[in-house]
Amino acid sequence: MLRASVKTLRIIEHRLRSSAINTHCSHTRFQSSSNIFPSATRTHQQNMTLYTKIVSSMGSKTSMVAKDNAIKGRVEKMLIEGKHTIFGTQTDGTFEGMEEFQAGMGCFWGAEQRYWEQPGVVHTAVGYSGGYTENPTYEETCTAQTGHTECVRVVYDPKKTNLQALLKVFWESHDPTQQNRQGNDVGTQYRSALYLETDEQYQIAKKSRDAYQAALTKEGKGHISTDLREGPAPVFYYAEDYHQQYLDKNKGGYCGLKGTGVQCARGE
Repeated sequence: MLRASVKTLRIIEHRLRSSAINTHCSHTRFQSSSNIFPSATRTHQQNMTLYTKIVSSMGSKTSMVAKDNAIKGRVEKMLIEGKHTIFGTQTDGTFEGMEEFQAGMGCFWGAEQRYWEQPGVVHTAVGYSGGYTENPTYEETCTAQTGHTECVRVVYDPKKTNLQALLKVFWESHDPTQQNRQGNDVGTQYRSALYLETDEQYQIAKKSRDAYQAALTKEGKGHISTDLREGPAPVFYYAEDYHQQYLDKNKGGYCGLKGTGVQCARGE
């Protein structure tokens, strides 16, 4: 059996501690899957049952679920109330005149931080994308039965940066040759992914991928397995508020990002 995701185990520990303290509160900091929406509550004992099931099911999660077998999800959207802790922007806001794409680099906590630190980036958010389940929860995504991968929505000002520069960050910040995992974070929900909004972006991304593959091959590395899709990008389902800017809210929190050590030519 594959080891449970390091990040998932830490989420479990934090949530159980929180629910033990706030058993009768429907809005604990680390919400359970049934109190994602305002009307629901869950006890500490129920949390333990849920997470025991998650940990025990961390076996074969590296095969993509078939659409017909995926969790069905729900019509209700995730309740997103917070603002970006770095930019002060609305989490699910729109940004006129800006460009964007979605990046999957394993655990989205570290990936989001890597992008909010980049010059020209005006907004980031974490969520689930590329799969089948409508409005999935974190717990559902952890089962690898939604088809989604953890993604970062990256919004940038094309007058201050460009896609090539941000793709360089993408390739160098994780290992795109690891299929359906990043290190100890194992499962299709941690697959490397790039979802573009326009054909122009897609062509740039393909060229960037091919150039990075050449660099990897030269260094004796493996083949890129990134799920690269042309635009428009799939629906981006926002993750729970506590995941947004997680590493700003939790200094020294878990970050699983680790690149190959091979540099990517920026290109223009």
